[in-house]
Amino acid sequence: MRFTDLQSWLDWQESLHPKSIDLGLGRVRAVLAQMGFGRPAPCVLTVGGTNGKGSVCAYLEAMLQSAGYQSGCFTSPHLQRYNERIRIGGRCMTDAQIVEVFARIDAARAGSSLTFFEWSALAALSMFDAAGVDVAVLEVGLGGRLDAVNAVDADVAAVVSVGLDHCEWLGTTVDAIAREKAGIFRAGRPAVFGSRRMPVAVADAAQSKRARLSRLGVDFDFVERPDGWDYVGLGSRRRGLPLPGIVGAAQLANAATALAVLESAEPGVLVPDEAVCAGLAQARLAGRFQVVGEKPEWVLDVAHNPDAARVLAGGLAARRQPDRTIAVCGILADKDVEGIAAALGGVVDVWIAAGLHGPRAQSPQVLAARLQAVTAATVTPAADIAAGCDAARRMARPGDRVVVFGSFQTVGPALAWLGLPA
Repeated sequence: MRFTDLQSWLDWQESLHPKSIDLGLGRVRAVLAQMGFGRPAPCVLTVGGTNGKGSVCAYLEAMLQSAGYQSGCFTSPHLQRYNERIRIGGRCMTDAQIVEVFARIDAARAGSSLTFFEWSALAALSMFDAAGVDVAVLEVGLGGRLDAVNAVDADVAAVVSVGLDHCEWLGTTVDAIAREKAGIFRAGRPAVFGSRRMPVAVADAAQSKRARLSRLGVDFDFVERPDGWDYVGLGSRRRGLPLPGIVGAAQLANAATALAVLESAEPGVLVPDEAVCAGLAQARLAGRFQVVGEKPEWVLDVAHNPDAARVLAGGLAARRQPDRTIAVCGILADKDVEGIAAALGGVVDVWIAAGLHGPRAQSPQVLAARLQAVTAATVTPAADIAAGCDAARRMARPGDRVVVFGSFQTVGPALAWLGLPA
């Protein structure tokens, strides 16, 4: 065994491959073949998209667990602990379990270099296979067509949304990005699209692959009611459902998309109404319009592109209006900082530009200058997220609101600063 502790493995993996992002399926498929791997579960549900995929995975996991299935769920990135990425039966895998599977992957790779994400995906797939899970829920890391999880054929594939993000790897137009994300569709198998506006490239991809496409607002939908909502399905209707446990303006669409995925997986997977209700109510996902405390109220959200920022702005506008909204934001250098700021400009009164760490980070001074270029509000730099939260706490009055957003790398440290788990 190369290392005996998880952190040493992770530190080594981050420096092993010459590129932090290197899309392609060849390396993963070669290691899986060497490990004698077949499929991670009898049913595989793969979820991609620009925004919303983490929420859809959380609903799927919670509803499957409530129905008595043992699920394996792989998501990324993590907020505080690497172990958050791989869950079986709703529980994160331990350090010892992950170290053991890393050693097996290391032996099977025969010297081949793997990216950090490829190690994660291989670990999850191997652990699900070894545990004999009933259903594997796989969240796409980046794009879809060349993402490591796409080395496994999905029984149902969902693209929740498509927007401009990761343009340097996926393309500079919505249609180009849509083609990459729709690369998880499989011939003759169900494909679900979870937004009302669907790029032409999604329909073209489904048609060329002969996938059976269903889309929100056309083939399935939701109806809001004063005390809950109804799911209007592909061939069924679920009435009187509770509001999702995850808060946010997009969550009914995300929950409906998860239900469409489950309906598409029938009859291999059957989730009764009572399990749907329990799963929806119990589902939790840190950092998605997570509201903490009061006087002042804190809102934490991982929104890191203009589309997500617009959803965040809508959620903030729908709540009780504070005296001021103070934003602590940490945004990676390769993101559309100006577009994000423009989307939130109408609801933010004071900006604190916090520094992040890593090769894709930018200094707080550079971030502050980029924000100041598109807003007339005050912008103040802070060394890191903890310093930004400290500054917001000193600045905030009881009637104010503090919003912390911009990245998983922003929300994770903010949760730690607040003393909250992910």
